[in-house]
Formats: sequence, C-alpha cells, structure tokens
Amino acid sequence: MGSTVVHSLAAAAGLALLAGFALSQDVPKAGGRGPEQEMPRQSVTDQRGAATRAFLGLGPEPDKAAAALGAPLFQQNCAFCHGQQARGATGSSLITSDEVLSDDHGEHLLPFLKKGRPEKGMPAFAAMTDAQLTDISEFVHLQVEEVANRGTYQVLNILVGDPDKGYVYVARHCMGCHTAETFAHFAARFRSPEQLQRGWVWPSRPAGAGDSSLAVTATVKMPNGSAIAGRVTKVSDFRIALLDSANQTRIVERKPGVKVSIADPLAPHEEMIQTLTNQDLHDVSAYMETLK
Repeated sequence: MGSTVVHSLAAAAGLALLAGFALSQDVPKAGGRGPEQEMPRQSVTDQRGAATRAFLGLGPEPDKAAAALGAPLFQQNCAFCHGQQARGATGSSLITSDEVLSDDHGEHLLPFLKKGRPEKGMPAFAAMTDAQLTDISEFVHLQVEEVANRGTYQVLNILVGDPDKGYVYVARHCMGCHTAETFAHFAARFRSPEQLQRGWVWPSRPAGAGDSSLAVTATVKMPNGSAIAGRVTKVSDFRIALLDSANQTRIVERKPGVKVSIADPLAPHEEMIQTLTNQDLHDVSAYMETLK
C-alpha cells in the first residue's frame, strides 16, 4: 500500500473513541452502574491463557501446586546458576532449554536431573526423590509459561486516572461529533476496564457492507470526467477497489489523470492521538468506566 494512504487508514482504524454519531455538546456525568456484567477475571484469563497455549504449542498447563512446592527446592539447588526465575545467572537460562521444552511433566527432566551433566558443570541430583524433581520441573515449566504465554497476563488496575478530568477532556475534545447517550452505550459494551480502554483507544472497525457508519469511502474521478464512488475495500499506490451503491466491486487503476479522494470518519482520531498524553488516557478511561 502507499505509505500515506496506509498510514491514514491503519492509524485511523484504531483510534476512534466511538463511531458515527450525531452532534451534541452534552456530556454524561458519572452515574450509578447498571447490573454487574463483568465475567470473573480469572475465568477470562484462564480461557485466554488456554487458547494462547494451544496456539503457540506450549504443551500442557504447568501444575501450579507442584510448582509452588518446587520453588524453594529450585532456589536452594538451582538458582545460583540459573537465576531465581530460571532466566539465567552464572549459568544458562532454562526458558529456551531443549531439555525443558521437550518435557511435559518431568518424564524427560527427571532422568536428566538425576544424571546431571558433569562435563558441563551441572551436578547430578540423584539423592532427590522423584516427587521433588517433579516439583522442580513444574516450577521451571511455570517460568516458561509466564514468559511465553501472554494470554495469562493480568492487568490488575488501570483505573488510576481522575474521572472529573476525563469528563473535562471529553467535553473539550470529543463532543463535537459524539453524544452523551452514545458514550454511555459504548461504555456498557465492555466487561472490564482494560477492555474498555483498549476499545476506545484502539477499536476494531466494523466490517461488512451493511455497517457504513465507519466505512472508509472514496470518490474516483476518471480522466473523461466520470466518477465512481463507494466503500473502499482495498487501496494501494497502483489501484483502488470500491464497493459501489449496487454492491458491485469496482477496481480502478491509479493511472495519470485519475484523481482519488478518500474520506475516513475516524481521521479526526488520528489527529487526537498525536496529543493524547498518558494522563489523558488514564483520566478518560476512568471517566468512561463511571458511565457503565
């Protein structure tokens, strides 16, 4: 894609607070929350972690209870070389170790740990029981999980801003295009504060010809004076594809004499993000959360 067009489309697609609403200067004040709609955080995290684990091929989920038992054993016997979290110290990191990654629940690590690798300075742990070595193995697997599986990450608290300042920011920057009602409706769509923040900072543009409120449209003027207008489906420096009012795809080569005018309803948000500070981000997110 052309750099200017791509930048405009890609950046604007992710920077809307809300979408295609009537003009108003009314801003909703903080009010009571509706019925609790948020799913249990751990349930959502577990589901996301399981999906990410399967996608990345990380193997079975580590036994966290066994890992807790293995933690002090690892600190006592292994941390001097491999670090407190198995990320390496005087010795190598175990996070990318072939021996660790080829093991599920100790079936390969147990005989390896009992034998050791004396030629490379790793002692044998033959005196430790199978249960102890299994617990150490689960601890190491948990460290790999915590590094590799981003689906298990939890945001504990992002509501650190001032909702009153967020209200002021919204009144000043957003209400030329959006209404009080649509802010409350938008906020209610998200189960958790982090989803809400991600939603207004970097939303997904609705796909499909049926929803045109956020559609990128274009008018193409041909050298002979005729014009083609419609929703942009593809664009590059060389050609543009439009879905016209008859739901027909029109592909136009961008040759000399062809003039393309693109209209993106989210373009103002690309400008907004250039001046949005971290404090603005926190304040607006805190304010939006009060609208649920």
